[in-house]
Amino acid sequence: MIVLLFILWVIFNGKLTAEIAIVGLVVSLAVTIFCKKFFFQEKRNAKHIIKEDFMTVVYIGVLVIEIIKANIAVLTIMLSNKVEIEPCFCYFKTELKDPIHRILLANSITLTPGTITVGLTEKGEYKIHCLDKSFAEGIEDSVFVKMLRKMEEL
Repeated sequence: MIVLLFILWVIFNGKLTAEIAIVGLVVSLAVTIFCKKFFFQEKRNAKHIIKEDFMTVVYIGVLVIEIIKANIAVLTIMLSNKVEIEPCFCYFKTELKDPIHRILLANSITLTPGTITVGLTEKGEYKIHCLDKSFAEGIEDSVFVKMLRKMEEL
């Protein structure tokens, strides 16, 4: 979390100087300590926190790549005269236990063009609207689901 907050700090400042870096690190550390103290009751070691933060950064990178790929797929459909669009609803269930990971999966699906999460139950059942049937293929075992499972195993 410290790394993500520090990156946001630098982005919002628009430049990186020694003063900005020092203040950013102090503020990032203070916010992280505050959040960990008041929002998370379980005790975890530094190694676990570093792994979790690393996996979060990797997940964001994968999300950006998947958004770009989905944009290209939707653009191909839009610009092609020969492709018949077959919208559909897709239903699947995940074994993700953490509600935050379930919501993150739903939001990740919605962020990728061509798919929208219409429903999510407490049991982990998803209802997804897909622009085309091809977008529904393999969605229940997508890269998002695999990465979130790994994050839960930490």
